[in-house]
Amino acid sequence: MGARDPLIERFRQNFGGGARLYRAPGRVNLIGEHTDYNDGFVLPAALQQCTWIAAAARPEPRLRVSSLRAGETLEFALDDPDPRPRRDWSDYVRGVAIMLQRDGYRLSGADMLIDSDVPVGSGLSSSAALEVATGYALLDGASQAIDLTRLALCCQRAENEFVGMRCGVMDQFASCRGAADRVLLLDCRSLEFRLSPVDPSVRLVICNSMVHHELAGSEYNRRREQCEDGVARLKTVLPTVRALRDVTAADLVRHGALLSELVLRRCRHVVTENDRVLRAAAALEAAEVGEVGRLMNASHVSMRDDYEISCREIDILVELAGRVDGVLGARMTGGGFGGCTINLVRVEAVDRFADAVGRAYKEATGITPQFLVCRPGAGAGVAN
Repeated sequence: MGARDPLIERFRQNFGGGARLYRAPGRVNLIGEHTDYNDGFVLPAALQQCTWIAAAARPEPRLRVSSLRAGETLEFALDDPDPRPRRDWSDYVRGVAIMLQRDGYRLSGADMLIDSDVPVGSGLSSSAALEVATGYALLDGASQAIDLTRLALCCQRAENEFVGMRCGVMDQFASCRGAADRVLLLDCRSLEFRLSPVDPSVRLVICNSMVHHELAGSEYNRRREQCEDGVARLKTVLPTVRALRDVTAADLVRHGALLSELVLRRCRHVVTENDRVLRAAAALEAAEVGEVGRLMNASHVSMRDDYEISCREIDILVELAGRVDGVLGARMTGGGFGGCTINLVRVEAVDRFADAVGRAYKEATGITPQFLVCRPGAGAGVAN
């Protein structure tokens, strides 16, 4: 829809008057899964696919929010003393408003019309895109200075404390701080980051499995609990450990007997994944794309076997990708149990990859996958 002029016109029809347009992208994670809530390292890129919000201030302290995707309009009081989640899409919007106010921002009431082309349930952070676009619109509409890192943290708290998903900060940070044609190496403890170019000889190709298993949310929180259990037990012999970020592979070999076999495997994934992220970032900067691909392959094996967050359909996609000449690496991306794979593919092999994998995946599962040849996009901002 280009600059999304039709959304502005739709806003005028729904609410009357003009509006300002805001955008926040989804994200794809090249490597570094389930490391963010362990104070580790991640290597995401913002997508060109975004959540778009047309918004205008209103005098009373209420939000009137309409979602084209959900097909409904809801209202919330900003001064509600006891806000309760509805357990639907609106919690991401309302939760952000609540956390911004708790963080000291004074918000104005607003009318908001929301649209999005970020696929839902695919591991591309449609929820973070909605949160960040909402926060940016509310802050700008209230004439508040926008600190992108502070905004990302407020959006993360909304998802943790109001929605109930104990995610790390990667998704919101990438949506805020992403940059065109760059991937973002983020230290999730210090929030220091650097941007690195993607070698022009390759493309990031996202393959949507078109499946999303319902246990994703509960299992995500369970993985976090297992990591916390591992840290608590390791602290008895490694008192300086604050998170799995501080644990080495040698530590796990030396003290693994303190952990159950299951928790040991969960910890091993996170510890080795942090190492893979740092090595992949260095390889990208050295234009060693073959090494990046090998690390992506190893990451998927670790997610499948140690963290157990893959599923049959995703494993099939990764296996099929590995058979195509010109595919350097393939792995699941996102929280797990469905969603998408991210594939590092030579430019000349992109069409061949999509054709071969698409046909074989449908033969194996009966499902037609969707492919997205990805160029990293810009982070959140005003779109008009």
